[in-house]
Amino acid sequence: MTHRRDFIKTTIKATAATALAANGFSAKSYANILGANDRVRLGVIGYSDRFRQSHFPSFQNHYKELNFDIVAVSDIWKIRRDEGVSFLTSKMDHAITGCRNNEELYSLKDIDGVFISTADFQHALHAIEALKAKKDIYCEKPFAETMEDNRAALKAAKASDRIIQIGSQRRSGPNYHAAAQYIQSGKFGDITMVELTWNVNQPGRWRRPDLVAKCKEEDLDWKRFLLNRPYENFDPRKYLEYRLFWPYSSGMPGQWMSHQIDTVHWFTGLKHPRSVVANGGVYMWKDGRKNWDTTTAVFDYGPSDDKTKGFQVVFTSRMHNGEENPGEIYYSNGGELNLMTNKVSSKGGLSAGSAKAMNMQPNLLPDVNLSDLAIKVAASANTGGDVLTSAHVRNWMECVRSRKQTNAPVEAGYNHSIATIMTNAAARTGEKVTFDEKTQEVMAGGKVFKY
Repeated sequence: MTHRRDFIKTTIKATAATALAANGFSAKSYANILGANDRVRLGVIGYSDRFRQSHFPSFQNHYKELNFDIVAVSDIWKIRRDEGVSFLTSKMDHAITGCRNNEELYSLKDIDGVFISTADFQHALHAIEALKAKKDIYCEKPFAETMEDNRAALKAAKASDRIIQIGSQRRSGPNYHAAAQYIQSGKFGDITMVELTWNVNQPGRWRRPDLVAKCKEEDLDWKRFLLNRPYENFDPRKYLEYRLFWPYSSGMPGQWMSHQIDTVHWFTGLKHPRSVVANGGVYMWKDGRKNWDTTTAVFDYGPSDDKTKGFQVVFTSRMHNGEENPGEIYYSNGGELNLMTNKVSSKGGLSAGSAKAMNMQPNLLPDVNLSDLAIKVAASANTGGDVLTSAHVRNWMECVRSRKQTNAPVEAGYNHSIATIMTNAAARTGEKVTFDEKTQEVMAGGKVFKY
């Protein structure tokens, strides 16, 4: 559907081009005059570390070429709001409007889209707000932390014509596209297992002690922060260190696993696990956190028909030993596809000796370098921020222009959220968790999982 504003722009261009040509203006001078009218203007929902350290550097790589601008920032905490206005004013070389909440931002004229990088539990709800305001969206993951929010956001997205990019930036990685094509072509064979790891040794990860000391209730809108979560008294740790506390975040599943489990869905076409079990705890960092610092989750994947081939996925994560070099290895009977080395190899494949003992033929994959198969991204995607996020932000910006589907559409967010919610449910109940296709509910111990 063509927007009224887009129609007006097109009409203005056609009329202006005819008049200017008649008066001897060149195409270049005409483009300069019209540039501001064709500019896509964005707002920032939540001036977070994620936006400042990753979204904005990625945006900077492409905004001049694609004629985008950032004009406003919304944050319910005065300190962050003021920091956002100051930072963006210096970077964009023009005034930035600071908004106390999203309603103020959406009341501004000529906001076309938004970056959403707020607390984990807020993403889906803030996406719904943006969709109601008819804005295009770049929304951080996890998309949702409850199925109620997940279903509501998907419904709102399906009823809209807005362009949505979920922040699963692996979907814009050339090596990941090469891996997806290799597996989907059948060359890899049936996936039999996937190992996912994400380990760090960072006692300060997700901690913000200096900011917590500055955070006063009178400087922010605590009730607006809570949205649809149960009311509790103001707690600056839960406001700033939300990733350590349920129901504001699931922690490891929503933050890290959501990236990796999304590749499983993408590569296989499966939407969610059949079941999940999990174990772990707070073993090292006894700092009052509720979300685990050590997690192991085991997933059963495959079609709903148990007679059809399936496979297991294991996710392990620890916060007390590791160098943050996330691992993703896919296994088949013929070898492995390793996304740390970006190579397919016969490692672990069915050797001649083992095959002979069972009167079978050996099954060994050829060596393949996924980097050789990858389609190169635009050079400008590699000049700042992290490469994957830069390419992902660019893909969203290009799709805002073309109105084509993004690399990570809303369904990607909906499906990774099912897996993360199932994992969180397994961790919190100790039950083997399943998913009810009919009701689209996560089931733990025969009951719908609720926070």
